[in-house]
Amino acid sequence: MATTKKEQPEKADNSAPFRMHGDLLTTTLLAFLKNWNAYGYQLSQRLAEAGLPAFDSGTVYRTLRQLERTGMVSSFWDTSESGPARRMYSLTKAGDLFLSGWIDVLGKYQAVFQQTLTDINREVKIDKEDAAGAAGA
Repeated sequence: MATTKKEQPEKADNSAPFRMHGDLLTTTLLAFLKNWNAYGYQLSQRLAEAGLPAFDSGTVYRTLRQLERTGMVSSFWDTSESGPARRMYSLTKAGDLFLSGWIDVLGKYQAVFQQTLTDINREVKIDKEDAAGAAGA
C-alpha cells in the first residue's frame, strides 16, 4: 500500500525543532520586549542566543499574534528600513503587569527549588557519612 507522506526516520541527534511553547515562551518573549521593541525574527534569534535548542520559529510568530490578541503586546508595520515592511512588537502595560506577576511567581518557585536541593544535598551527605561510619566499624 502506497503512502502519500514520505516517512522520515527519527533523528538520533537533538537537532529536531524544539517546540517551546506555553507560559515559558510567553514570559520569555515578554521579558525580551521589556526594554526594547523587536521584530519576530529578532526575538527568535534572541531565543537561540539564550542557549535554547533549535525550535520552530513559527511558534514564536503564533505566540506573538496571540499575545497581541490578548493585549499583552502591540505591533505596527515598520517601513523605515529598505526592503519589505516588517511587523515590530512592543510590550503593553498589560503585558508588563503579567510579566511582573510571573517574575514574582518564578522567584517563589526558585526559593522552593533551592530549599529542596539544599535538603537533598543534606540527606546525601548524611547517607554518605552513615555509609562511611558503617564501613569503618
